[in-house]
Amino acid sequence: MEPPENDAVGFDSAEKIILRWDSTVSEEAREKMIFNGDRHEIDRYLQAVDEIQRSMESTTLSDDQDKANSAIQIAMARLEDEFRNILIAHTSAIEAESLTDPSPSSVNSGEFNLPEEDYHDTPTSTDDDSFTKELDHQESSTSSYRSTNSIREVDLMPSEAIYDLCCIAERMISAGYLRECIQVYGSVRKSAVDLSFRKLGIEKLSIGDIQRLDWETLETKIRRWIRAAKVCVRVLFASEKKLCEQIFDGLGTATDDACFMETIKGPAIQLLNFAEAISISRRSPEKLFKILDLHDALSDLLPDIEIVFESKSSESIRVQAVEILSRLGEAARGILSEFENAVLREPSKVPVTGGTIHPLTRYVMNYISLISDYKQTMGELIVSQPSTGSRYSSDPNTPDMDFGDLEGQTPLALHLIWIIVILQFNLEGKAKHYRDNSLAHLFMMNNVHYIVQKIKGSPELGETIADNYVRKLTGKFRIAATSYQRATWVRVLHCLRDEGLHVSGSFSSGVSKSALRERFKSFNALFEEVHRTQSTWLIPDTQLREELRISISEKLIPAYRSFLGRFRSHIECGRHPENYIKYTVEDLENAVLDFFEGYAVSQHLRRRSQ
Repeated sequence: MEPPENDAVGFDSAEKIILRWDSTVSEEAREKMIFNGDRHEIDRYLQAVDEIQRSMESTTLSDDQDKANSAIQIAMARLEDEFRNILIAHTSAIEAESLTDPSPSSVNSGEFNLPEEDYHDTPTSTDDDSFTKELDHQESSTSSYRSTNSIREVDLMPSEAIYDLCCIAERMISAGYLRECIQVYGSVRKSAVDLSFRKLGIEKLSIGDIQRLDWETLETKIRRWIRAAKVCVRVLFASEKKLCEQIFDGLGTATDDACFMETIKGPAIQLLNFAEAISISRRSPEKLFKILDLHDALSDLLPDIEIVFESKSSESIRVQAVEILSRLGEAARGILSEFENAVLREPSKVPVTGGTIHPLTRYVMNYISLISDYKQTMGELIVSQPSTGSRYSSDPNTPDMDFGDLEGQTPLALHLIWIIVILQFNLEGKAKHYRDNSLAHLFMMNNVHYIVQKIKGSPELGETIADNYVRKLTGKFRIAATSYQRATWVRVLHCLRDEGLHVSGSFSSGVSKSALRERFKSFNALFEEVHRTQSTWLIPDTQLREELRISISEKLIPAYRSFLGRFRSHIECGRHPENYIKYTVEDLENAVLDFFEGYAVSQHLRRRSQ
């Protein structure tokens, strides 16, 4: 930078100007700042400094050299104070409108919910933290993280202040005061960054502090970190870099980069340490989706980090970000593997009442449905088929899985199918704890049907798992429904057969009334028992419940109507026919409507049985 255009200043005059502003000997100099005054006085002082520096280069006499050294030391001390004062005067947190993510993308807000529970989580914020409140509005979007042209630099200081800082920095550096210049700049600007950090809700926590927090607290902090990290990299750090370039660019020795790293290295490491702490924390299933949110956010930020921290001296920041991203991916894969094992080993043995959908089924299917919402990320992280499970497993506690039947499925789809396979395997074990074989089949029908409906009801999950596997699952729950009907209704319908009722082996020779009475009594008792128990069983899905009732009616009602039509007269001509023919066809039709409601409904039969 050329010295200010003004009248030339000789050495003696320059020395007087320097000494007049020596704050160690002048009270006036201590109370006033040069750069707060008029432009003429500023330019005179800068010219005086330039003259002293030129004199130092040209003088050969030791006395003159000593005077020049003394004057330049006084001048540098003064300029350092002026430099600090200008920086402090323009040090404040970034304005509120700048503390928002400049990219059009936003956080994937998939939440992992336990079955049948609403999840309500409002990030905590203080009344005066308007910035955090404003940032909370960004959570409503569910778009992916992928962004372009996302860096938005803002002006941190007015151009007049930048010009003055540049003038001072040039003279301090040329006089050999580079280290002092960097230290002053870094210390002041770090305070500005810290203030913005507080506005963004970023706390100074060590990795140990973070790992000791309960998960509910961490979930809130993760959401806040994701929003804040975007602003830090794309706005705050990028703007700090721009300011360094505006002040120090062209002064040599990579001063701008040195000042930038002095300012933001600590805050950047503090920011990344949070993600690192999460990446190495204890793994558990509920953490997967927040870890994926962190992974997506950091993956999206990585190109911006490469730009903002492009210099050799900031390589450590780039390397740390890449390593954390890798560890987050490893953590996600590890959690998925541990979840698979947890589903396989889930130990509950108490049968669910009424054969309804087991909480494990809801939990697992909610979980893999949410995994499919992260299909792109999980697809990038999972590149191999699950190592557990084979067509012929020698372990009786591990299911078989024939990968040959699943050709064309992606590695992610194979993992999700494997989880469904081990879920079914676990459910089959739970079904064995039902004493009633019919209820065991109903339980499997309910649960496999729920799995199918969950796949079909989720666009992402439906796209991930191919139709041929869904058809295979559909066949399984239909087989379970058929098995239920056989286990329940074969005995009932057996009472409505003709065999054993004819006398002398010929219908024309008559019907055994005693055998017929016993047949009606057996039918009544069996149907009443089935009705009494199975009206307490539950099929939650309305359509499935109606389909099974229709199927039962199609077998039961025609058989009863025919049997009643053939043998009613033989009973009605005897004594107390009402003890044997207790129900009309309409009674049975209405009674079937009581089935699978989940509570005892016996009105349709009670009137007849009393």
